[in-house]
Amino acid sequence: MKIKLIGDSLCDLPKDIKEKYNIEIIPLTIIFDNKEYKDGVDLTNDEFYKKLKESKILPKTSQITPAEFNLVFEKYLNEYDKIIYISGSSDVTGTYRSAMASKEVLNTDKIEVFDSKQLSFGYGFVLFEIAKFMEDKTMEQIRGKINELIDKVECIFSVETLEYLKKGGRLSSTKAAIGTILNIKPILKIENGKVKQVDQARGSKKSIDKLIELMLADKPDISNIALFSGDAKEKEALLEERLLLKLQPKNIIRGTVGATIGTHSGPGIVALMYIKE
Repeated sequence: MKIKLIGDSLCDLPKDIKEKYNIEIIPLTIIFDNKEYKDGVDLTNDEFYKKLKESKILPKTSQITPAEFNLVFEKYLNEYDKIIYISGSSDVTGTYRSAMASKEVLNTDKIEVFDSKQLSFGYGFVLFEIAKFMEDKTMEQIRGKINELIDKVECIFSVETLEYLKKGGRLSSTKAAIGTILNIKPILKIENGKVKQVDQARGSKKSIDKLIELMLADKPDISNIALFSGDAKEKEALLEERLLLKLQPKNIIRGTVGATIGTHSGPGIVALMYIKE
């Protein structure tokens, strides 16, 4: 069975993985000062973070429309037996609903749509693992594997500043001010598709130690551990250094937290993504 795997730019999939497994990535739209950019197409991550730090107004993100999904799906309907689209968490983005609307319009059982219930490479991890798994497998086996991964993939992260959470309305001005004074770094996790604060630490170094502590408590599969950051190379290097003191993963996948998540987290985000044993 010939299967086309599709995701969107919310997955932050590194270019080498995307190209190796021929995964189609549909870009979301980032809006800076009323100007629209296609995420990863005409706005690179470096350009995005530069604009983010210079702009006084928080950029907006726009989901993929059903019409855009129609164009992508129609491109592959005749060539492939099945099209699998996996979305970012439907609690955070409307792309899952747009894809389902497109499937209904196209009226075909060739398209299957799944909600990863994850963000950034937590979502990308599902795409990566399915791309490796699906060759010579039945759709029943692939569906089972996707559901297994949705239950086992974890994404935990810390932000450097509370400013972007405040700007995005996810934190009150009072709490942001108090947290900034106390140098509080929230530790967040994707749980059941939602962003949830699970801990906090005072200072960047302690927040990095807390990320590793939480990951180790989950007993991660050491085959692949993903280490991502925004515009925070020093924090990323420190996270890797301290991670390797505690764990010897067989492979570390490195990448950048892209514009869609970076809009709300700010440039200082560092994240660990992994699969529980």
